[in-house]
Amino acid sequence: MQTPTARLTAKELAALDDKLSQRFIDLDPDGYFLIYLDRDAGLICAKHFGNTINDKGLACDPETGEPLPCNTKVERTAIALYTGRTAKELCIEIFEKSKPCPIQYLDHAAYLGREFVRAETALIQGHEYVQD
Repeated sequence: MQTPTARLTAKELAALDDKLSQRFIDLDPDGYFLIYLDRDAGLICAKHFGNTINDKGLACDPETGEPLPCNTKVERTAIALYTGRTAKELCIEIFEKSKPCPIQYLDHAAYLGREFVRAETALIQGHEYVQD
């Protein structure tokens, strides 16, 4: 395992984070989540959608088999809506209370945890939240 040797500036850390966000990841066959804030209710919300993965590794609509577009809005029905007042509360709802857990891949779980913390911070500080 490589150990970082020097402290990075905030700008360098942001650049590293942006670079890491561009890496290839295998999609979770159990689906994906769209995360948003309900400011009026003081909640972090996560809609869970199912998908299938084709032989090219693309997420496809389970009903049509067509690849899901990344840059256009698609009207789909969520499997479930999870909400929490904090990132921890939302993680407990999804990872501990949902049976079976709707996440198969650990990297997907780690990503969701990071996003929920970002969403919680935006909720508390009144900032805009855009899912990475």
